[in-house]
Amino acid sequence: MDGTILLILAQDGVINGAVYALLALSLVLVFTVTRVIFIPQGELVAFGALTYAALDAGQVPGSLWLLCGLGVAAFLAGVWQIRQGGQGSLWRLGLETLLLPAGVTAMTLVVAKLHPGVVGEAVLATLIVAPMAPYIYRVAFQPLAEASILVLLIAAVGVHLAMVGLGLVFFGPEGYRANGFAEGAVSLGELTVPGQALWIIGMAAVLMAALFGFFGFSLMGRALRATAVNRLGARLVGIATAQSGLVAFSLAGGIGALSGILIVPMTTIYFDSGFLIGLKGFTAAIIGGMASYPGAVLAAVGVGLVESFASFWASAFKEVIVFTAIIPVLLIRALAGRQGEEEE
Repeated sequence: MDGTILLILAQDGVINGAVYALLALSLVLVFTVTRVIFIPQGELVAFGALTYAALDAGQVPGSLWLLCGLGVAAFLAGVWQIRQGGQGSLWRLGLETLLLPAGVTAMTLVVAKLHPGVVGEAVLATLIVAPMAPYIYRVAFQPLAEASILVLLIAAVGVHLAMVGLGLVFFGPEGYRANGFAEGAVSLGELTVPGQALWIIGMAAVLMAALFGFFGFSLMGRALRATAVNRLGARLVGIATAQSGLVAFSLAGGIGALSGILIVPMTTIYFDSGFLIGLKGFTAAIIGGMASYPGAVLAAVGVGLVESFASFWASAFKEVIVFTAIIPVLLIRALAGRQGEEEE
């Protein structure tokens, strides 16, 4: 392996790591607020990519009808929870779950065939996909808010399987690509970095800084984190725990949609592509500790580098090598935790 190949592999690793960092950031965001390991985050990435690709081709995306269906399901779930004594207003619930999808649908039907440009298509795709996350929270996770992490994980697996099936129904088995935000490439010595890759890296860095600052220094961010630590205590001091979950899932939905929009110009995306991407983002989040945004980003870059070099040395086993990297991390943390308990 000469120096040029080494640099190329490192470049690919950093670019892939930036993609996984976007997933890891959203996973850490949801977990720190709701204790949910949101496995379906990968599906939101795939849906965002496929929605953007459909709009780029001048078509009405199938995810539009999925949004409407999830909105109706979220409305029914919200009505049931209110009748069971939960907090909330039917008017606000209808506005968030029925009127919003109706407005987005009307806008999409008008704008989709007009080719509004890359920015307009990206905004419209985000408006279609991002609300799916809070709707999923209302239907699948809010009724289980007091359950254990294991129960929430099982629910997340069920939602993932359902979303993969829905993706096949609404998008079909074909793969899609789309136009990117930036054409051409930037030369850095012997390396040629695609302009779209710079967008991905820049977005990962901006989101890391924004989330770190929001949860570390703002009052609202600390209130959201308090919800995951002690939901009862958070309610006693006036924090709306249900709204905290909706905020976290909404942010994660927006990040997932944006991630898909950024990566679909660089690779072909299928309805089930999100699972493998999300699993690598989950690996990075676990290595980073599921609590630190800078740690998640650094771990994601590490996962990308391991994958890149593994694909050069043993391409048939690169996925095995990447996912095996999580084992020593878990062992070290388990041993460290056991020593801490013995000292106490």
